[in-house]
Amino acid sequence: MSGSPPFLPYGKQVIGDDDVAAVAETLRSDFLTTGPVIEAFERRLCEITGAKHALAVANGTAALHLAALALDLGPGDLAIVPTMTFLATANAARYVGADVVFADVDPRTGLITPDTLAEALERGGKRVRAVFPVHINGQTTDLPALKQVPGTADLAFVEDSCHAFGGFQGTSSNTPAPVGCCHDSTMSIFSFHPVKIAAMGEGGAITTNDPDIHARIARFRNIGMERNPDVFEISDQAFAQDGGANPWYYEMPELGFNYRASAIHCALGLSQLSKLDRFVAARARLMAEYRARLAPLSPLVEPLPVNSNLEVGWHLCVVHIDFTGAGTDRATVMNRLVEAGIGTQVHYLPVHRQPYYRRCYGEISLPGADAYYDSVLSLPLHAAMTDGDVQRVVAALGEVLGC
Repeated sequence: MSGSPPFLPYGKQVIGDDDVAAVAETLRSDFLTTGPVIEAFERRLCEITGAKHALAVANGTAALHLAALALDLGPGDLAIVPTMTFLATANAARYVGADVVFADVDPRTGLITPDTLAEALERGGKRVRAVFPVHINGQTTDLPALKQVPGTADLAFVEDSCHAFGGFQGTSSNTPAPVGCCHDSTMSIFSFHPVKIAAMGEGGAITTNDPDIHARIARFRNIGMERNPDVFEISDQAFAQDGGANPWYYEMPELGFNYRASAIHCALGLSQLSKLDRFVAARARLMAEYRARLAPLSPLVEPLPVNSNLEVGWHLCVVHIDFTGAGTDRATVMNRLVEAGIGTQVHYLPVHRQPYYRRCYGEISLPGADAYYDSVLSLPLHAAMTDGDVQRVVAALGEVLGC
């Protein structure tokens, strides 16, 4: 007698024998941290994104923190962050003592828009120094349009691209480019958490075209240590009698953190990058299947609107559900789907609603984010799924909603 079908989580890693072999090879090597695998991973990220520099770090949160450090954000400064994001995007500004201005988002896509950026700028005033636009669910913000908003010319833009790796974005040159190219930004941030398109276990990365930013982040991620003799400050300690640098010597010109990624994690990440095109294509095919299968559930269920014709690296399959119209609530729907062996999630609770940020900034009205949050549900999406899995999810959702 056959058992129940396996539980379908909303997201998960897809690990093959080649990934296991890559990690095992690194475990048998001379380098478990630093070394050639990390350098190879970073080079491959540059090839994929088109950025001049890439740095592997411990996770996406560390990447965001390092970006804030590299911009010299601090007390008295403001950073604009769309409220529809993971906690880490806003927290990065707070880690360095800066304050956050939460921007509203489009109620259907969850993305920051020129209008919501302009409104946030008006609230923030002249203390705003940076904008952290978030590419959510896989879809990218219209960064060139954001940079046309009056008052943004002197601001640093740091793209939170953790949801969009492997996709393409519009640029001010009118030529689409890979997410992470940094054509219109100072930095782009990635996460390689297991539910993302490519997994490192825990891991993240920063891409940039600015050599000074690259050098500074490289130092910050390594305790702030500097081994380049050209920038040593204390000559009598640094140099031997013959004028050469002492071979053991290093300096710490500013405070840093241990945010390095290990060679083990980068070995897995490098192996996963070799399958990126396949993962992106599989998710695109599944999203197309979802749209076709969900059509009969309209208007109670509507897929996320597609905001451009660019290739999307889909991270999440988000749908809008009229819970009131279906005579139910989101918790009931999620619990009943779990009973059917299907996991779902909500991405995200708007960050401005969190207790910490309410204490910091009081109650804020961001109606677009509220409308988005009230109706969204993330359905299972990962590269190992089949069209049959999509059919199962949609059938169960229709049964739960009675449509």
